[in-house]
Amino acid sequence: MRRLLDGLFDAAAYVAAFFLVGTLAFVLLGIVGRLLNWYVAGTDSYAGYCMAASGFLALAHTLKRGEHIRVSLILEHTGLRARRNLELFALAVATILAGAFAFYSIRLAYQSWSFNDISTGNDATPLWIPQITMALGTAVFFIAFVDELVLEWRGARREAVAPSELTRHE
Repeated sequence: MRRLLDGLFDAAAYVAAFFLVGTLAFVLLGIVGRLLNWYVAGTDSYAGYCMAASGFLALAHTLKRGEHIRVSLILEHTGLRARRNLELFALAVATILAGAFAFYSIRLAYQSWSFNDISTGNDATPLWIPQITMALGTAVFFIAFVDELVLEWRGARREAVAPSELTRHE
């Protein structure tokens, strides 16, 4: 199960990287098009869609690597038992919020599909297409939080240390 979950988080990160490259490609296409007086419709919109897809799909991988901003001021001044209880509480709340975020993201994409909602830009893209990446990203993010909560509950969760933290402690 561990390999399956890690594979899911890594796959989402690779797809996020693909969309990040897509953002660059659309921005460059727009710039080159303007320089050559050659208008390519929708490059701004598609760059935005790719950027949003990249951000949402990278959420779970970033969480699992300990790269999310975390304020640990209170945790640093508590004992082990209080720290574990606070971690469980924070992870439970975060799991609930991530679940709601995933639910409403999936619902939004479904509603856009069922209403045939299209973008108001000149690209006229069906909105469910870019919204599906948000729905997938938030669903994987929810799975990552469930995984973290279960690991903490079982006492098997390792505190992720960001690479920047490693250099400060050496």
